[in-house]
Order: sequence, then C-alpha cells, then structure tokens
Amino acid sequence: MEERSMVGSHEQNRTDSRDDTLLTCSNVGLQYGDIEVLAGVSLDVARGEIVALQGASGSGKSSLLHIVAGLLSPSGGEVRFAGNRYDDLSDARRSDLRLASFGVVFQSGDLIPELSMGENVEVPLRLQGVSRQVARRRAREQLDELGIGELYDRSRSQVSGGQAQRVAIARALVHEPDLILADEPTGALDEENASTAIRAMLSLVRGRRAAALVVTHDGAVAAMCDRVLHVRGGRLDGTDARADGA
Repeated sequence: MEERSMVGSHEQNRTDSRDDTLLTCSNVGLQYGDIEVLAGVSLDVARGEIVALQGASGSGKSSLLHIVAGLLSPSGGEVRFAGNRYDDLSDARRSDLRLASFGVVFQSGDLIPELSMGENVEVPLRLQGVSRQVARRRAREQLDELGIGELYDRSRSQVSGGQAQRVAIARALVHEPDLILADEPTGALDEENASTAIRAMLSLVRGRRAAALVVTHDGAVAAMCDRVLHVRGGRLDGTDARADGA
C-alpha cells in the first residue's frame, strides 16, 4: 500500500474543504480474541466542537480514544481526520500525524522524568523543529495560562500529581493542535484547577476552530462540553445529550 502524506493533505483540506467535520469514526470495532471491546462505533466531531465521552469502567471509551489517537488499530471500520483515512497507515505515519495535528493527554500525565516541567512542555515544539528560544517562550506562556508558570524549572520529583497533570495538559496544548484527545484529564485535579485546565482547552478549540474528544467521569467537565456521548458495552447507546456549554 502506498503511504500517504497526511500533513500535506491535511493542509489542503484546511484550505479547500467546506465540510466542518474534522474527525470521523465509521463503524469502528475492536476485538481481542473472543472479547469485543468496541462494536460498530460511529461518530463525527466538527471544527470548534468539544465532545465528551462518558461510560462505566470497561465500557470501551478509552479504547476508542486510543484508536482515534492512532495508538491502537481498530479491528474494523475507518477513522478519518480532515477527510483523510489514517487508521490504516503505518505506525510511523500515524506518529507523524499525531505530532503535527493532535494534542494527547492521559490521566497519568506520562511526563519524561529526566526533563524539567518546562522542557516537557517544549517537547512537541522541538520535535517540530521550533528553535529552543521560541519553544521556551511558548512553553512559559502555556504554563502561565494554566497558572503554573513557576513550575518551569522544577523536576518531576518537585511537583505534586495535580501539578504534573496540568503540565501534561500544557504540553498537549502548546503546539496549538487541531484535535485534542484527553482521557480523564482532570482526574488528579481539584475543582478549581480542573476548571482552569478545561477552560484553557475550550478556549484553544473554539478560538482556532479545532476539535476535542474528552473522556471524563466528571459531570462538571462534561457540562462544559458541547455534546455528551455515552458508551455502554462497546457501543454508543444512541443518545447524544447536549451539554449546557461553557
């Protein structure tokens, strides 16, 4: 199969497409042996839209997010970004797409322990070829926006779990991605800091007409999103409850 350049085709779609749909999952399934984790999940997320995924533990919502992030390959169906299918690309091509266009944050944070908090935030920019000076400035600005600018030079051992999670969110936002994928991003945060972090995400998404898919058990976070979808037993249950918005 001939590999496609997702970055180039993405730029063309941003300029030429009149379709506001940024992310499309079509009949996505995931199966491990006899265990069906996801069964025919289909959803669209438009530019400027934040969609929450809720469901019980083991319902398949995090697996769906991992497929959208390109970290898992579905057993069936298709996943498209800006109109271009990418679930069938190689791991390297999906990694390139993730770096160029996605911001991913997990509940565990997954910070690099050898780097300072500021250097962790700089990582996506440096991998994109941004100069150290510019990356440092943008990382400081992003940390300041989340109210943790003072953490820039601290090591992982010098910050709390909640602080580390906010650093991970800053890292996911710093390169201004077109699609933000967050798995319980506020699980380690108190109510005030969770609100600050989510509002920063919402501001980026709506300001840049990006999109976000957020797995959360937190009703307050879900209420700040545009739509709330429920996953039960590997399926969307057919409801598409509109949140109140922020």
